[in-house]
Amino acid sequence: QVQLVESGGGLVQPGGSLRLSCAASGNSIYAMAWYRQAPGKQRELVAIITAPGSTNYAESVKGRFTISRANAKNTVYLQMNNLKPEDTAVYYCKRGNTWGQGTQVTVSS
Repeated sequence: QVQLVESGGGLVQPGGSLRLSCAASGNSIYAMAWYRQAPGKQRELVAIITAPGSTNYAESVKGRFTISRANAKNTVYLQMNNLKPEDTAVYYCKRGNTWGQGTQVTVSS
């Protein structure tokens, strides 16, 4: 059973940046995704990266967020720039049917 461990969340001011990391156990390369869930809202897909490296983003984060992967480290990243208060949520990493524990991102002045 794969395990996913996220890190990198925190409190940041509007316009600031954060980089989230998701380290997966094992050595195989799979498609991986970042989701987020704000209070009172449904969990939504933020970004996805396929095994060959193709990416796709939610419209709300296009041009601001970048998903990437370091295959040697079995790690996926989410670089988040120009953060807005509406980006505040718990961010989750997902691979197949496995979810990470989530990391809180709060954007506030």
